[in-house]
Amino acid sequence: MQKRITDDLHDLLKILPPPIGQAVTAANRTEDLLEVILDLGRVPTARYIDGEVQLTDTEVAHDDINYAVARVGDFDADNRAGIERTLHRISAIRNRREHIVGLTCRVGRAVYGTTEIIKDLIESGKSILLLGKPGIGKTTMLREAARILADKKRVVIVDTSNEIGGDGDVPHPAVGKARRMQVAKPSLQHEVMIEAVENHNPEVIVIDEIGRELEAAAARTIAERGVQLIGTAHGQTLDNLLLNPTLADLVGGIESVTLSDEEARRRGTQKTVLERRAPPTFDVLIEIQDRHTLVVRPDVAAAVDGILRGKPTPTELRREDEHGHFQMETVAPPAPARGRGGNGRGIDLRAQGTASEFPFIESQSTIRESRRESASSAEPLKVFSYGITRQRLEQSARRMRLPLHVVDDLAHAQLLVTLKTYYRRRQRPISDAEERGLPVYVLRSNSVTQIENFLADVFNMQAEPAEDDTGAMEKALLETQSAIQAVLSGSRTVDLSPQSSTVRRAQHELARQANLVSHSYGKEPYRRVRIFRE
Repeated sequence: MQKRITDDLHDLLKILPPPIGQAVTAANRTEDLLEVILDLGRVPTARYIDGEVQLTDTEVAHDDINYAVARVGDFDADNRAGIERTLHRISAIRNRREHIVGLTCRVGRAVYGTTEIIKDLIESGKSILLLGKPGIGKTTMLREAARILADKKRVVIVDTSNEIGGDGDVPHPAVGKARRMQVAKPSLQHEVMIEAVENHNPEVIVIDEIGRELEAAAARTIAERGVQLIGTAHGQTLDNLLLNPTLADLVGGIESVTLSDEEARRRGTQKTVLERRAPPTFDVLIEIQDRHTLVVRPDVAAAVDGILRGKPTPTELRREDEHGHFQMETVAPPAPARGRGGNGRGIDLRAQGTASEFPFIESQSTIRESRRESASSAEPLKVFSYGITRQRLEQSARRMRLPLHVVDDLAHAQLLVTLKTYYRRRQRPISDAEERGLPVYVLRSNSVTQIENFLADVFNMQAEPAEDDTGAMEKALLETQSAIQAVLSGSRTVDLSPQSSTVRRAQHELARQANLVSHSYGKEPYRRVRIFRE
């Protein structure tokens, strides 16, 4: 199906002060326009898909702000307004006295045909959750899904900020026959969701931006009544959702479970593991990577179970090429981490905290002595992790080129690493480790930064003797070129070996020349470059 776009851009240009509206028209790039920014005391700018452009040399004055505000609808509690019978969104920035000092005028477009790539999923009757970064097209896809389903089913849209159906009492034609319920305040969205089911007998509920715990609970209630849900949530991937304690319930929630000795031996895990708490609210999850690429998880329950047990399930990659043809392929999950099975704690929601560290329980010298004894015997340091994600710990050790092995039995460990939350509760493994005289290291969070700082301290990292500068640079650049080729061939990210700041600058330059993105991670002397697509 050929895509058809309706943007009603002339209505948006009418609310802008004439010089600014004329500048947008003169730029002749309306198809790529995302939003127009008006900030008091600054020059007006237009944001396009590929960057930002200054519109005039004259700074925005109070009169310019007032001109635009007078031509749009009323601003709601979320500081959003619209233009009647259009999909444009006008968002306000206020000062402390509630006066508007900035406007973000976002272009709303109805794109007919944008859901063809997932039409089979939409019409399957399964509940679907869309994830993706802001501005990537989640709401556009949601609107089109409502229009398609409304031809065959009773569809009700819960429209919190009037982004789906547009401003005014009459919904935009882009939603087709779907009925629209407006929400007085964003904090009342969950109540309107329940009201929609109880009063209007829908077969499908469409919701945008599920972001609060009450909304997640309302979504579960609706799903349990047999109503199909099509919604979006804050987050970009399933992993993001699992790490969000407010929204994890959308995919089943997570709880800590203590296994019997027999079951723990059968699984090859520790006794305390994380399990999915309940059936997911949504059956299918779609991660929108860009406007033409989607990652589909057709069975959310299996996907969550796989992540928690350290055995991720395959995903379905769907692409649209430049000719409008769709391509689908199954993508195998990354290879499992080394060791005897997963520890059942691939994601730990209790480990959210700040980046600062809790003090050592045993002295650093004791831990480093264990590390030195391990190194002298040419064996990896054996670590028992309690509450720390095993996969992250092993991946960090591999990235930092450290000899570390995560063991499943405390009896074989040389030290224990845990979280502040668990240590305060005096959990049994921690008490056992202290009785055995094992060093205990406590982190405040389960973040990669905390884990890498822990490894750097445990292994007492010092900069390695530098080889010939020319040889080191050539070796690093060869590794960089191989990584660039891997990313261009489809790899998501590639981490390079730790290097000095001079070498890293050269690596960043190579990545930039290949039109790829690169960032530096970690702490000196083991700071490294990661290369990935934007």
